[in-house]
Formats: sequence, structure tokens, C-alpha cells
Amino acid sequence: MKVGFVMDPLNQIKAYKDSTVAMIEAALKRGFQVFAMQTNELFIEQAKAFSSMQEILSVDIKSSPWYQLGSSSTQELASLDVILMRKDPPFDMDYIYATYILELAERAGARVINKPQSLRDANEKCFITQFPECIADTLVSADPIRIKQFLEQQQDIIVKPLDGMGGASIFRLTEADHNINVILETMTQFGRRHIMAQRYLPEVKLGDKRILLINGEPVPFALARIPQGKETRANMAAGGKPKAQPLSDRDKWLCEQVGPVLKQKGLYFVGIDVIGDYITEINVTSPTGIKELNEQCNLDIAGDLIDFIDRKL
Repeated sequence: MKVGFVMDPLNQIKAYKDSTVAMIEAALKRGFQVFAMQTNELFIEQAKAFSSMQEILSVDIKSSPWYQLGSSSTQELASLDVILMRKDPPFDMDYIYATYILELAERAGARVINKPQSLRDANEKCFITQFPECIADTLVSADPIRIKQFLEQQQDIIVKPLDGMGGASIFRLTEADHNINVILETMTQFGRRHIMAQRYLPEVKLGDKRILLINGEPVPFALARIPQGKETRANMAAGGKPKAQPLSDRDKWLCEQVGPVLKQKGLYFVGIDVIGDYITEINVTSPTGIKELNEQCNLDIAGDLIDFIDRKL
């Protein structure tokens, strides 16, 4: 099987903790041919999707660089059996253009995971509102006045952009905060950009749980990311410490609610974020946490994903 990864530049990746690298290792272990490409290398010519790509021959995360490369080539994307879209956000127009090209490859016979149309449809923040029974009080608005009214109702909220990752530009606001106006004006660009506001969940102190799902079915352990010190954010990129823990009954119930919809939409590898009893985000672009869960729980999540892809093909 020929497997392509649309991903960030190889020399910018921290291989020891990167989930895409785990997938590459799993594919190579199974004897598959692996290619890496970046979104700016994708192109359309004569109504066909192509990309420049680099073959990855082997991986050794203890070496620098962590990869051994073969030849580079330009190929029609349909020549690949499967393409995994693993480009990190921001989810900007360049990302959307890449999904158009991948959708063309999909129509020509390549299997693209996750499905390009669903990547566009399932905004990682707004998508949770399709499961109202699974979420805490939430507002999506570009209006600073409306958001301040929501703050008055809830008294303690989290506000965040709709296109970010890794805890970037996430603020906790209370009515006592003296910077409410400037934060909301900046985040909404004076009422021109939508953001999300959510009721603050104090259970975050026990961990913001990342639950990975393959074909709608959850991995049996969650990765609880625990904020450190006075930090509100639990994201590992913001210093959160990862700790694996078994899924609770509530976690399993939440997965039962979203799993069938994920399968229907062709979102085959997804990470949901759970604080307390509620889903706060549904990560469909490039969910992480594989290596931490593998190491702490003796799992092979990337291998399970590649085996699922192999069976499905």
C-alpha cells in the first residue's frame, strides 16, 4: 500500500511526541510505502490533483534528523492508496484550498482520511454544538456586548478563537476582570469575527481529557492533560502534564453520542476533549496524544489506525 501524509515540514516536527510520526512508523512497520508532502506542494493541473512528495524510508526518533529519505517525485495523488491529512491548524483559507485538492484526489480513487468535505464542515469548536446534550453552556458570537451578557449570566467563562490550537489565544474571564473590553474587542476584531465562549468548568483542574476515536470507537484510555500552577489552560503545548486514565462511564456515553456521526462523515481519526462531564472540542484535523497513551498504557494506537485503514481499503 502507498500511503501519503500531508503534514508540517519534517524538520520542524518533534518526533519523540508526534502522533503523525507514530503513524508513519506503523505504516513502515507493515511494509507500506510512505510519502510526505506539505499543503503548498499540492496542485491541480488539467483537472487532476498532484503533489511533490518525498519518500520516507525509515524512522529513528533518537537520531537527528529522525527520518531517512528516499527519492523525491511529483505524482498524481490518485496513485496513492490512502492520504492522511495531518496538517496542523490554523484552519485558514490555505487549509481549505488543500481540502479542495484532496477532494479531487478522492474522486479519482484515493482514500483521504479524514474526509476533506467533513474537515471543512466540522469546525473543531462549532462542531460540538451538534451535540447539545454533551456540552456545557456555550455561545458563538462576534458581538462583544452579547458575549459580556453571557459572562454576566455565567460569571466565569472561557473565550477562544474558532480556528486555533494548542491553547493559543484562550482567555478565562470573570466579571472582576479589568480587561474584558479590550480582550473581546481584540478577539472579535471589534465585532467582525466570531469566537466561542463557554462556561468555565472547574473540573479542568483534574484534567482536560483527550479521548481518541478510530472509526467512531474510543481508545480505552483517555489522556488527561492537567494544568500546572495557576495556568487555566491544560493543553500540553501550554505546559499541561499528560496522565493516562481509563474512560469513565460518562466518557463512554459521550463517545456513543458522537461516534456514529463521525463514522457517517468519514471522520475516522478524531480526538474529543472532555472536561468533567462535557465535550469542549472535537478535533478532526490532526489529533495528538498517541505517543503519550502508547507509552503509559502499552498501546499501539497508530498501528490500530493503520490496520483499520488496511482493512477498510
